[in-house]
Amino acid sequence: MTSQSQGIQQLLQAEKRAKDKLEEAKKRKGKRLRQAKEEAIAEIDHYRLQREKEFRNKQTNVMGSQGNLSAKIEEQTAETIRNLTSSYHKNMESMMKKLLSTIYEINPEVHPNFRHAV
Repeated sequence: MTSQSQGIQQLLQAEKRAKDKLEEAKKRKGKRLRQAKEEAIAEIDHYRLQREKEFRNKQTNVMGSQGNLSAKIEEQTAETIRNLTSSYHKNMESMMKKLLSTIYEINPEVHPNFRHAV
């Protein structure tokens, strides 16, 4: 009977050791999963920062060239306005003279289609 109780005791101890090993394996697995998750998050953050940096560089290049383009357009517009203003001041007096002479110098003539009533 003692050998039987010794056998049961050994089985219980073996079961306890197996249970402890299983718990330890679960803890290691959980720890490894957390570590893998942290590594993945770190890698994702690094990738995101890298892509955002590339995006900002491209955006700066595009917006910078657009800024230069808008400055050129504003300069061309100002030049066109200056040219039109100078042309207006240069030709205003002669156009006014032509317009007034057309209005004031009226030559009354009979229209060629007018028929005299007999």
